[in-house]
Amino acid sequence: MHGRVHWNVTGGRVLGPAPFFVVGIVNVTPDSFYDGGAHDSHEAAVEHGKKLIADGAHILDVGGESTRPTAERVGTGEELRRVVPVVRELAKYIRDNELDAAISVDTYKAATAAAALEAGAVVVNDVSGCRFDPELMDVLAQYQPGYVLMHCQGLPGSMQNDPSYVDVVDEISDFFDQRLRQLTRAGLAEENIVLDPGIGFGKKLEHNLEILRNIEAFGRFGLPMFMGLSNKSLWGDLLGVDVDSRQNATQIGTALLAARGVQIHRVHEVAPTVETLRIVQAMDRRTARRHYME
Repeated sequence: MHGRVHWNVTGGRVLGPAPFFVVGIVNVTPDSFYDGGAHDSHEAAVEHGKKLIADGAHILDVGGESTRPTAERVGTGEELRRVVPVVRELAKYIRDNELDAAISVDTYKAATAAAALEAGAVVVNDVSGCRFDPELMDVLAQYQPGYVLMHCQGLPGSMQNDPSYVDVVDEISDFFDQRLRQLTRAGLAEENIVLDPGIGFGKKLEHNLEILRNIEAFGRFGLPMFMGLSNKSLWGDLLGVDVDSRQNATQIGTALLAARGVQIHRVHEVAPTVETLRIVQAMDRRTARRHYME
């Protein structure tokens, strides 16, 4: 871990500084690849969010549309129905209990993002880089939330059909360059943006591994890195394990990336991830030296 991370979000609030952020996944969906249907009711999603906070989550990422390969798109009305009441109740729970936690909305739709921000979310996690719904850029400029700028080749439903790159790291870097310029020109402060290379989003196993091997290349932007490795298909492709047997691989990958400077980790299992990151922090010589000097 390299230094402490902070993240500017809606209302001038700053998350952190902290050695790391753990983002707990709250899928209010019937068809997400890992836990689809487990928390697709309002009550179940809220209780799951509360548990993730108790487990140590700094941010809850609430989503109402699966972005797994072959997933069907969800209309705005249905996504709003799924997401906004959960965001509102979890935001109230955090306020009422004076908890040091925050809400993110996982959406690429402008209307859903705006409604969730009004309901108490302070971060927008967007798989599209504002390409699927260009009006989202106006919402970001108006509300100034934290924003996850993620790379995705193609649309979620067909992105894994035949992804192709000449140099995946260079092409993602070019994408970040282009979208950062557009976002800041539109009015979103750069301090509100974190970068996600989009593991598994329009990428084969060799592309995912090339990104992970070269994760430091994205450090040239000077922005925090956001990583979503949790139980993804790259572990199945690499190790031949099914979706229910990828937790160990997720923790190992998280530890290796944290040691190389990735500080924001989006996961299904929060408690073991907090333990993993605390171990990495304790073993980091730079962290130990700073604590000694303090």
